[in-house]
Amino acid sequence: MTGSPTSSRKLDHLRICCTEEVQAGDAGFGDVRLVHDALPECDMDRISTRARFLGHRFGAPLMIAAMTGGHDAATAINERLAAAAERFGLGIGVGSQRAALEDPSLCRSYRVVRETAPSAFVVANLGAVQLRDHGPDWADRAVEMVGADALAIHLNFLQEAIQPEGDHDAAGCLGAIEHLCRSAPYPVIVKETGNGLSGGVARRLYGAGVAAVDTGGLGGTSWAVIEGIRAREGGGPGDSRLAALGETFRDWGIPTVASLIQIARCGGPVIATGGIRSGLDVAKALALGADLTGIALPLLAPAREGQEKLDAAIERVIDELRVAMFLTGSPGVPALKETRAIVTGRIRELTER
Repeated sequence: MTGSPTSSRKLDHLRICCTEEVQAGDAGFGDVRLVHDALPECDMDRISTRARFLGHRFGAPLMIAAMTGGHDAATAINERLAAAAERFGLGIGVGSQRAALEDPSLCRSYRVVRETAPSAFVVANLGAVQLRDHGPDWADRAVEMVGADALAIHLNFLQEAIQPEGDHDAAGCLGAIEHLCRSAPYPVIVKETGNGLSGGVARRLYGAGVAAVDTGGLGGTSWAVIEGIRAREGGGPGDSRLAALGETFRDWGIPTVASLIQIARCGGPVIATGGIRSGLDVAKALALGADLTGIALPLLAPAREGQEKLDAAIERVIDELRVAMFLTGSPGVPALKETRAIVTGRIRELTER
């Protein structure tokens, strides 16, 4: 196993996500209700969950969102996640590829995804800071490494602010994204990592030429919590201060549903991630304007337990989605996207113009 700082950090992240409570905030799906159709006039057994996104076909409007890579321990997990993506016709994102770009011996932990899922929609992953510092060459290498269909540039500045090794300089990232979009032969997606995108930021990103944005909203995994735990465990000078920052900012951000509603008004392709925990949440997100949804943390424990447990967890989500489609009279995903969603409570307050 490599002992590089980036690889060791990836192992810390994986361990903490598996052993600690790292969810924070409320994604807002409890404030959304889909209008029940008491006379649905469709056959539930013939409902189609098939979807299209960025020119690719999906068995269901679902991504296995980026989780891990960059350490030997991640290889088996990514292999199982990829096998599930191939079986169900889902998209799959890999974790940040910085570790393997720094140390090519770690490429296998990422490359296994494409090897196991030859027909899946695979999304490579690179941080905005790394794109700014290393340019399109790193982006191209990340895509080539996993035979990706698209590249996600992740925005994780709260994590950087608390991470002991974090980069505190965010200047120049939008320009780097725009430069990449002008030259890249693959679609570029920009995603937040747990704190949400506002409508204003989404408009700037669409204006820069990105193919899609990902809400990455508050309500799922909190990287402030994760980095706070790492700092607490570190015990070095200044670590107690960083741990306290992690606790203070555990609920910072825009709830996923509020982010989605704002971004949907911009009219561009959007993926909803952050606290999606059921097929009903998937249905609500689609009715609110998402083109695709993503789930990460709820699949991590099943993936560690084995392929059967992971496949069962995904089947449950798809079954829940199909029932929600039936009860809204939606024989297919396009009809579900036209279903009326009633937004109440705190999310309505956050999103009213």
